Amino acid sequence: MTPITLVDTQATELLGGCLARAAPVGQVIHLRGELGTGKTTLVRGFMRALGFQGAVKSPTYTLMEPYTVGDQQVLHCDFYRLADPLELEFLGLRDFLDEQTILLVEWPEQGGELTPAADLDILLTHAEESRNCQIAVTTSGGKQFCQRFEVEWSRANRTSQE
Repeated sequence: MTPITLVDTQATELLGGCLARAAPVGQVIHLRGELGTGKTTLVRGFMRALGFQGAVKSPTYTLMEPYTVGDQQVLHCDFYRLADPLELEFLGLRDFLDEQTILLVEWPEQGGELTPAADLDILLTHAEESRNCQIAVTTSGGKQFCQRFEVEWSRANRTSQE
């Protein structure tokens, strides 16, 4: 997919919202990037688009933050502070996973082989006065997800320019 330039926080939240509107249940999204590239901001936009009204905070210290919006389950994980991937077993990550839960994982590489495989892998990077986003599709379900996302992103950008 063509790289996306995110000029500010609102653009990053818009990206998250478009992903939320396109995401089928059961998808796994990996969020990669250095500290401060907007991973949690993207998740905030994702949750707002689903209708979540509460605080969306980084689970850096708790490692996992479950959300319920209507009948939708979302699990936001941040593996940055994992000392060992086996900690995921002790946290009970598997207990949260089912075909109905959307999983958003920051720092997935820290979980090693215990991190569930991604349908979409999103890389956020710093640019001079913006952020760049690259989305890689890693499964056939991710391909359909990405196609729906591209429609949402195009629609959102047309609307914001009007």
